[in-house]
Amino acid sequence: MKLLVAVGGASGSLYARRLLETLAASPGVEVATCFSQCGLQVWRYELGGEPSFPFRRYAVDDFASPFASGSALWDAVVAIPCSVGRLARIAHGVGDDLINRAADVALKERRKLVLVVRETPLSHIHLENMLAVTRAGAVVLPAAPSFYSRPVTIEDLADTVVARVLDQLGLSHSLASRWAEEQARR
Repeated sequence: MKLLVAVGGASGSLYARRLLETLAASPGVEVATCFSQCGLQVWRYELGGEPSFPFRRYAVDDFASPFASGSALWDAVVAIPCSVGRLARIAHGVGDDLINRAADVALKERRKLVLVVRETPLSHIHLENMLAVTRAGAVVLPAAPSFYSRPVTIEDLADTVVARVLDQLGLSHSLASRWAEEQARR
């Protein structure tokens, strides 16, 4: 699988870090990253330091990157976290930066696009934009952690969301237990 992980400027950099850490240990997955300007600022604020992963990182204004074109055959794009501003631009086909262009390419080529929206509460406009991208083929995956696995650490909690992202990509993982597994343990 060839995958772009686009890190946006909504709060929730931990989700992106946990996804990238998991993908770094996943054989057979080619990963590229792109950070929005705000995404990098929020990462530094929430997590401290610079992101450091063994993946090629593309500038948000690099329209010569492979996932800016449908002919490059990238399999999926994950925007994590995804602000409602970015959601709006994707919903309306505004390809004003590389992340939005990659999302637009994913939609037009009928490839997997997962938007991990991190916002609350949601307005009517946000919900309409979620419906628009869903109708266009994207998966809106709100960063809403689950608790039935009884997470202990904040990373455990984030992993409940990251596990769902990996499920959407069809990638195996052991980040979070599944409902049937939880029921069997009780």
